[in-house]
Amino acid sequence: MSQSVYIQPITMVSGPQAVEGDAIRLAGGMAYAREFAVIVREGGAVTSRRIATKASMAQALAALPAELGAEGEMQWSYLQMAHPPLELGGRTIRLDQPQVMGILNVTPDSFSDGGEFMDDPDAMKAHAAAMHEAGAAIIDIGGESTRPGAKAVWEGEEAKRVVPAIEHCVGMGAAVSVDTRRPAVMEAALEAGAHIINDVSALRYDPRSLELAAASGKPVILMHAPGTGEDLHADPDYTAVAFDVFDFLKEARDRAIGAGIAAERIVLDPGIGFGKSLADNLTILNHLPMYHALGCPLLLGASRKRMIGALSNEVAAHQRVGGSLTLAQHGMDAGVQLLRVHDVFETVQARNVWRGLRDAALTDFSGLEA
Repeated sequence: MSQSVYIQPITMVSGPQAVEGDAIRLAGGMAYAREFAVIVREGGAVTSRRIATKASMAQALAALPAELGAEGEMQWSYLQMAHPPLELGGRTIRLDQPQVMGILNVTPDSFSDGGEFMDDPDAMKAHAAAMHEAGAAIIDIGGESTRPGAKAVWEGEEAKRVVPAIEHCVGMGAAVSVDTRRPAVMEAALEAGAHIINDVSALRYDPRSLELAAASGKPVILMHAPGTGEDLHADPDYTAVAFDVFDFLKEARDRAIGAGIAAERIVLDPGIGFGKSLADNLTILNHLPMYHALGCPLLLGASRKRMIGALSNEVAAHQRVGGSLTLAQHGMDAGVQLLRVHDVFETVQARNVWRGLRDAALTDFSGLEA
């Protein structure tokens, strides 16, 4: 049976000065990690787990089986790698702090705001402007609901929905991603000015998508979902969900690179809520820092999702703002670079306060000797 290695940050600290320099800056952001579990799996089962810090990581990596040494070294390097900014048209999106992506659904049946902006262009424009002014670094525009049980949309109809919204948002100076799994819609969106392809199928739904994405030269967001056909939620079969999602995203990354997509243009999304139980989602969220070992920026899309309702007396989607902000902060603490949210103003405010706390922690030397 083949073996796999994973390096999981397990102890976060306010900054390296708090632990006499024995910590790393996680993925070039504002989160710092001190202790790490170096985990080996074989046939789905964990066969070894060793705790190390920055000071002892060389010994931990040297103790790995020979065939895993290079992968372990690469993951350790990736955990410490600062990501270059995303260049999106005339906008530069820096990834050294969390950035907020605002959701704009032009659909009749999305779980939170379906129908609100599809048939009312003025409402769509006002909402897009409000998100942009509130500090959304990117506006993510989708024309097909991917909630469980949603009906598939003909690609011509999907393009008809998203193109006017993309043109409007680009016209007002926003960076725009298109949330689609269909290459014809990707092509129409890019022609309308979209800057990013956000594919919930990780470019697996249609074999033409990989080639189109590579030829476009645009950044891509690859998300984990267990389904391979119309139903992305179908057939979940996890041995250990956090590691299984890691393996999937690693394969999706390598497949994209093999098709000609530059590594620095790949963003990875663990796919909260897609073919996952509440327990699965919570496990993945508690392993978020580990996914930095894949060497790509991370996107977290947990806003208003079903898991929040499950943990708060089944409240309706529009009543899940508090839970959404909790998960956004959890993502920031884990070093996630992009937060895909419905409530932009509130999330940007939370991010700004969070950043103030992080900045203060880095300049707090009150506990150190003069």
